[in-house]
Amino acid sequence: MEGQQLKALEQRVDDLIRLCARMDQEIKTLKAAERMLRDERAQLLRKNEDARSKVEAMIVRLRSLEQES
Repeated sequence: MEGQQLKALEQRVDDLIRLCARMDQEIKTLKAAERMLRDERAQLLRKNEDARSKVEAMIVRLRSLEQES
């Protein structure tokens, strides 16, 4: 009986080790994806700010042209 319990315990430990390895890999994958998304977000925020500045400049220019007329 003890031999079977030991075998079962060894199997459970092996299963847990494999699970930990899979979870470690998943964490690495998720962290890489998070970094990519953060970089993409920062890039989109910069593009948004650039677009906002251009639109504001166009509005100012149009208003000045309107006042000249």
